[in-house]
Amino acid sequence: MTDTHKEKMKQVQAKHRAKVEEASDPGRGLVLVHTGNGKGKSSSAFGVAVRALGWRQAVGVVQFIKGSWITGERQFFDRLGGVVWHTMGEGFTWDTQDRDRDIAAAQAAFARAREMMESGDFDLVVLDEINIALRYGYLSPEEVLDGLKARSGRTGVILTGRDAPEAICAYADLVTEMTEVKHPYKAGIKAQRGVDF
Repeated sequence: MTDTHKEKMKQVQAKHRAKVEEASDPGRGLVLVHTGNGKGKSSSAFGVAVRALGWRQAVGVVQFIKGSWITGERQFFDRLGGVVWHTMGEGFTWDTQDRDRDIAAAQAAFARAREMMESGDFDLVVLDEINIALRYGYLSPEEVLDGLKARSGRTGVILTGRDAPEAICAYADLVTEMTEVKHPYKAGIKAQRGVDF
């Protein structure tokens, strides 16, 4: 039994090594999309940011929607240092109820994001909740694609939020859709500090 298992694992390892040998480095930062109705889109992006920081890479974050909402990740990265962070939104769109103001905030956030993506100073830029700004029409997929295409070759970008537009997903190198199976909010449980924010 043990010899059979070892032989099977050697075959798996050989196939994996062959795939790795065939793969190539694109010579540019990748575009990742974290979307879907499940939790974990921003959390996953911040996990990638931690990984990049572990390699001493330069990381920037632009938050499009969360506004002045205090989050654990922001507090952590502020204490850690080394992350350029801009919270540009004015809060969830149902808080402001002023479409023109929301559009102006999203446009300002994306202008800042473009500066960061094009500067050549960052290995990773997280565009947190940008898909929500796209969903509400505060930004167009075309202008976001133009920004992604104009980014420095060094810079990878993660776009988070529900309902990522098809054009953005088609352009991206990786698209992950978070699927909700069960959520405590549906059972009447409030958002929990340290888990939800």
